[in-house]
Amino acid sequence: MSIITTIEDLRVLAKRRVPRMFYDYADAGSWTESTYRANETDFAAIKFRQRVAVNLVDRSLKSTMIGQEVAMPVALAPTGLTGMQHADGEILAARAAEKIGVPFTLSTMSICSIEDVAARTTKPFWFQLYVMKDRDFIERLIDRAKAAQCSALVLTLDLQVLGQRHKDIRNGMTAPPKLTIPNMMNLATKPRWCLNMLRTPRRHFGNIVGHAKSVSDMSSLSSWTSQQFDPALSWKDVEWIKNRWGGKLIIKGIMDNEDARLCVESGADALIVSNHGGRQLDGAQSSIGALPGIVDAVGKQIEVHMDGGIRSGQDVIRALALGAQGVYIGRPFLYGLGAMGEAGVARCLEIIRNELDLTMAFCGLRDVRQVDRHILLPGTY
Repeated sequence: MSIITTIEDLRVLAKRRVPRMFYDYADAGSWTESTYRANETDFAAIKFRQRVAVNLVDRSLKSTMIGQEVAMPVALAPTGLTGMQHADGEILAARAAEKIGVPFTLSTMSICSIEDVAARTTKPFWFQLYVMKDRDFIERLIDRAKAAQCSALVLTLDLQVLGQRHKDIRNGMTAPPKLTIPNMMNLATKPRWCLNMLRTPRRHFGNIVGHAKSVSDMSSLSSWTSQQFDPALSWKDVEWIKNRWGGKLIIKGIMDNEDARLCVESGADALIVSNHGGRQLDGAQSSIGALPGIVDAVGKQIEVHMDGGIRSGQDVIRALALGAQGVYIGRPFLYGLGAMGEAGVARCLEIIRNELDLTMAFCGLRDVRQVDRHILLPGTY
């Protein structure tokens, strides 16, 4: 195996090792994928001011996100079907994040359950919540997150309806994959993935199967899921969830200044500038493009985080310079997971950390908490 030096190296390896439908599930957007591509490419236009002859001894990337100390201001984003990139994927990613010292966020649509991850980690993780029509199920899901001592709830608001993701439709994406002839032919080329998956019992949505009413297997799950995302979701539901949860609340999916102000009014502890990785509204602005306006709109009233398009430590520092207090990486850690399991997630985080540290140094800073717009070249953002 060649030496892994970049996130792109991990992506290439993951594409070789992960079945096509699951690789495409992670590495795709909706419709024409214009927003998915813009999330990544819009970072490249933002240029740095390089400084020299500055004391760079004792540099620090330590910071906080919602009051929690972090080794660097980076968290692992909630990603569905993580356990289909690699067997027991959520557990492995959570362990890697814990060792590096950054938060891990478990998705409602995870393969490993809340209880699975809690039993196999030693520090609290964050839990991401989708609001379903079955409010009794949501109440019990929140209570399960409490029982697992999750230290923050990440409430996603931008999935009231599902964006059309053409690759998932063409691939007939299911978890676990249906044993059609095309799928079996593709799986035959992924022996490492198959062997690992045969060794684990975790092959379905662990937070849902056996917990939601009338969902006992994959066939009943499919019909339940298609009916459960709630198009009537409102800010009143946010208030209800905040009260039910009672802990740190982060609202994900904010792309508009007015919605950001409503987050402030809701009493949330943080918001995430996010377009769902370009997987919902194709043609929406990139996350990094929306970030400065939202930061200016809310000031210091709420902590602002962002996700979408980050592929390097340099992208992390660009987001911090434009006002984010923390960022989330989704696809980069999924590439690492699909490529090398837990070691791949750790390698992803090491790459991000190294690139962040070096870029901060070249910009003449020793502490990541000092990063602001003055490190960027005017006119490029």
